[in-house]
Parts: sequence; structure tokens; C-alpha cells
Amino acid sequence: MSENLEQTQESQPIKEDDTQPVKPVGRPPRWRSILFGTLGILAILALAGFGGYSSGIGVRIDAQDVVISGQLAEQYQFALVDIEFGRYEAAKQRLEFIISHDPNYPGASAKLTEVLVLSVIPTFTPTPTLTSTPDFSGAESAFARAQQLIQAQDWPGALGALDTIRKLDPAYKTAQVDGMYYFALRNNGYNLITQQGNLEGGIYQLTLAERFGPLDNSANGLREGARMYITGASFWELDWSQAVAYFAQVSSGWPSLWDGTMTGAQRYFIALMRYGDQLFEEQSYCQANEQYQIAAVMGQLDETAGKNANQAFQLCFPATATFEPATATVTGSVEVPTDVPTDTPEPSPTP
Repeated sequence: MSENLEQTQESQPIKEDDTQPVKPVGRPPRWRSILFGTLGILAILALAGFGGYSSGIGVRIDAQDVVISGQLAEQYQFALVDIEFGRYEAAKQRLEFIISHDPNYPGASAKLTEVLVLSVIPTFTPTPTLTSTPDFSGAESAFARAQQLIQAQDWPGALGALDTIRKLDPAYKTAQVDGMYYFALRNNGYNLITQQGNLEGGIYQLTLAERFGPLDNSANGLREGARMYITGASFWELDWSQAVAYFAQVSSGWPSLWDGTMTGAQRYFIALMRYGDQLFEEQSYCQANEQYQIAAVMGQLDETAGKNANQAFQLCFPATATFEPATATVTGSVEVPTDVPTDTPEPSPTP
């Protein structure tokens, strides 16, 4: 049968005027090249579009960060104003908003701690001293007792009640108890320094208060003044120049600061006189005079300093001799001769 097929289906010769072009054998169709080229262009466009989109997203994120930074700075300033006027709840919300967007925002965490401490401290007014001491038991009763003692400004008693709370239940109202600890320690330390002259004890109490929150400028400055007072007193009668240096700072910032014996201003006055006496004995009269002059502004010099001050001034600024031009005095009368010849020019003869 295959032979019949070969006979009936003879191949026709190709004519020269045939309108159908002869297709080359083995060459891929042209549409495939066009398809691949189109796909390549689309891929390139897609990559370029994705790059532009990513760049746009980055620019938008950067712009958003700038806007958020400005908002956080504005909210922080508003929070400071709220704290200044006692609007602690509003300040707390603003600071929490700042920390939620930027946990490392400068000063936000410290201010939030301060606000939390201040918000749990009630406004206290002096009340009469408690006449009875009820027998409290349990953390709740100790907490109420601590509040009463704080209202009465009994800082040592309040600290004792707070210690009782922590012994009974360390987790009881932790934030409020910490705030009360800060308030009692801060005020107890302040009173020890300013009212009792117990500088070391006051410094210790203020340092303990700092564990619960940052000290305010007044308490922190007082602690620095107490430290300088103690350091200056360690040089008393041993090195008058150092004593003058330290008590000059104490007298400038905290003149009424005292250690139970003398105020900072009194110690500065005495140290100036004794340092002047020391310089006078060393024959440094001008330097001694400087010390005496400063001390004289503060008060009347004692007998030794007053005597040395007069001599030091004279030796540092000695009097200089003044010279007056000598004038000759003529006694008697001087006769002026009248027959003194005078030469008069004679006219020369004319030719």
C-alpha cells in the first residue's frame, strides 16, 4: 500500500513564479524573537519601576521621620510646661507618647520618672502632731500610716513606715511607695543639712533619694555645697589657703550653710584673716593685704588681723617722698648802677 501512496502523491516541482516564498529549514520563527524582546523590555521596565517605587518609599519614610521628630520635640516642650504648672497627667501622656515613638528620646524617660513620682505625692499642708499612734498591721495599714506621717512632715517616721511596707509586701503599690520614699528621703536630707547642720547625714539621705528619681536643682545644689563645706573644714587650721578656696565657694552659694558650729560665711571670714596672718609672717605683705581687704568687707578684723593689716598696707604701699623746687630769697637791697655806659652807633660819613 505504501507503493500506491508513492505513486499517487508525487511531489510537484517548484515553479519560478510561485507566490509562496520558500521557508528556510531549521530557522526559528520571527515571532519568537519579537516575543523574547518584548518580554525583556517589560522586565527592564518592571525593575526600573520597582527601583523608583523603593526610592519613593525611602523618601517618604525620611520625610515622615522629620515630621515625627518635630512633633516629639513639640510634645516634649509642652510636657515641660505641664510639669511646671502641675498638670502631671497631661505631662505623663505626652511623655508616654514620645517614648512610644522614640524610646531613646533624650530626657523623656527621666522626666516620666519625675512625673510619676510627683503625681503620687499629694499636696501636703502642715497638720498638728499626731497625738495617738494606732497599732497598724499589714501593708495597707502601714501605707495609710506612712501617708499620715508624710502629711505631718515627720520624715524619719514616714521612712520607718515605708520600710515596714517593704518588709510586709515588697510588691505592694510599688510605684507609689517609691514616690513616697523619694519625697521623704529628699525632704529628710534637706532638713538635716539646713536645720540640723548634719551635713553627712543629709548628703546620705539625698543620695538614697536619688535612687528613686533625679534630684531637683535645689536639693542637688545643697548637696554639692555640703560636700564643699566638709572638704573645706578638713583643711581648717592645717592649710588656710585651701580653706579660703573652698569656703569662698560655699559663702558665695550657700552662706548660711553650717555644720552646727559656724556658717559658711563665718568660716570664710575667719579663714581670710588667718591666711592673711600666715602671709604676713612669710613677709608676703601685698598678698596678705589682699586677704585682709576682702575680710574687711565682711566684718571688722580682730586685733591681730587689724594690726597686721595696717602694717601690710604700709609695707606694700610705702609713702614716697615729695620734692619741692627750692626758691632763693634775697635779703637787703641791691643797688643798680646808673652810670653804665651804653654804646650808640654813630652814622658813617657819606662820601
